[in-house]
Amino acid sequence: MPTCLETESQEMRISPLITALFFSACALAPLGAQDVEDVFSRVQGSVVTLRVASRSPIPLPDGRVGSDQGLGSGVLFTEEGDILTASHVVQTADVVAVEFPNGMVRRAEIISSDPVADVARVRLVEAIPEGFHPAPLGNSDDVRVGSQVLVVGAPFGVGHTLSVGHVSARRLTLSGKATLREVEYFQTDAAIYPGNSGGPMFNLDGEIVGIVSHLVRAPGVTSGGLGFAVTSNVVRQLVVEGRAFWSGVDDVIVQGALSEALNIPDGKTGFLIQRVAVGSPCEALGLQGGSLRAEIEGEAYLIGGDILLGVMGIPVELDRTREIQELLRGMNSGDELEMVVLRAGKVVGLTGVLNLPGSAR
Repeated sequence: MPTCLETESQEMRISPLITALFFSACALAPLGAQDVEDVFSRVQGSVVTLRVASRSPIPLPDGRVGSDQGLGSGVLFTEEGDILTASHVVQTADVVAVEFPNGMVRRAEIISSDPVADVARVRLVEAIPEGFHPAPLGNSDDVRVGSQVLVVGAPFGVGHTLSVGHVSARRLTLSGKATLREVEYFQTDAAIYPGNSGGPMFNLDGEIVGIVSHLVRAPGVTSGGLGFAVTSNVVRQLVVEGRAFWSGVDDVIVQGALSEALNIPDGKTGFLIQRVAVGSPCEALGLQGGSLRAEIEGEAYLIGGDILLGVMGIPVELDRTREIQELLRGMNSGDELEMVVLRAGKVVGLTGVLNLPGSAR
């Protein structure tokens, strides 16, 4: 028969095993409501609403052309007042206003924007209101499919709305603008609505692991859908450690039958300029957007503006668009930028000295 001392010794020997099993079970357990509340309370002060305005014309569904006013979400991530958001929220904005949770509004300027990845960085031109602090930028490589995430934003303009879900998949997709560039996204089942664009996706440590980009729905469906967020490591590469050139331009690739319809010389490829933001580098260069709405093969376009044919001697061709992007990414204030456009049927050269806003570093 074992003594009391031997019994105690046996209990002590099995205790580490029990402890390990206990903590393993805790690690697998889903986060409770109280835990979600705690994470939200830590991060909500970093989430902002972006209200943008543009005097550039946009084609309206009824055939008219109007001006643009919109909103999106964003997240403060540096003490200097830098905010991450989606490129499509601010790319052609003339004015960017940042609204904090207490209703205070601060002006911001666009520092960098990558329309292909749909991520942008803006910076406050006024001080951060007291009581608000940035959220840390996390490592999206640490996020696993099935991880619980929080999305905070302003769906339909209703600020600081929380939705909770999981990372449903990691998607490496070929994004638009005919660049054939791969961009990594998180697919999520967390609810995403118009106005959430540019808002942060947080992990359970309150770190930013994604920036909400878009929602995909089946044709004719008006609810539900698949939500996607650009991963934080892509964001870091393009607009935090890197410097995506903000052109202030919304454009459409022109090739094939559309190229012929617009009388591009020799049927070459070009970018049909839709809108140009006031105060942007390309507006200062003299680039002109469209003003007439036209429907071609079921798609609405603004025509009458410039068609970009070349940048710094590089022709606009499908296999050279990345080369152009990298060249622009490396340009600084004071550098001379040259473009060639088709304007009113004539090939015109545009030259100007860049005056880039802020610094993306």
